[in-house]
Amino acid sequence: MGTSPIAPARRTSADMVFERLYDDIVTLELLPGSKLSEADVAIQFGVSRQPVRDAFNRLGSRGLLRIQPQRATLVEKFSSSGLEAARFVRLSIEIEMVKVATANWQDANRGVFDAILDAQAKAVEEHDVRSFHTLDEDFHRAISNVARTPEAFNLVLQKKAQVDRLCVLSLKQPHEMLELVNDHRIIYTSLTQGDEKQAEHVMREHLTRIDKTIGKVKQQYADYFED
Repeated sequence: MGTSPIAPARRTSADMVFERLYDDIVTLELLPGSKLSEADVAIQFGVSRQPVRDAFNRLGSRGLLRIQPQRATLVEKFSSSGLEAARFVRLSIEIEMVKVATANWQDANRGVFDAILDAQAKAVEEHDVRSFHTLDEDFHRAISNVARTPEAFNLVLQKKAQVDRLCVLSLKQPHEMLELVNDHRIIYTSLTQGDEKQAEHVMREHLTRIDKTIGKVKQQYADYFED
């Protein structure tokens, strides 16, 4: 599962802890409701408690950890209201992003998108959910790069973490991943053809597929939800 890239020269102990815990939480290696201890995590990573505390705070700001003074820190459970808010913010930003990307499109961008889509198709064939989600983020980041909206995409990253864990639970069948890749291909074609209306329509459909998923996952994994 990807996170915002950090230049190697600036990568700190807190970055390392954050990235690993983020990945473990989003891919459900750490399940909702799991307890985390600053001291235990510091020992696990061979660092002092300060970078762990910094990483915990960053994860808390993304709604992934519940930090409780004098008590165990918990991996946040799913929140229906939180998921809805995250979906709304992401949809609003990415609809505008894809419209700008359509206007900015140049054929020099094709290579990046072709590589991502080929790799994602392979992930579907191998039912590699972890790689699939990393590549999904890569695709949406590529659109942001064409639109020249990196700061807006950082807001998307803050919100999409709320739904990434849900997606891991929902993508149990290859056809569900294939459906999302097909959306990507149509969006890509719309970009290359300068078809803003089609790009917007498919992006909206793509990002609202999660709506029907929330109820299904909540029914199957009720213990992971707090509301």
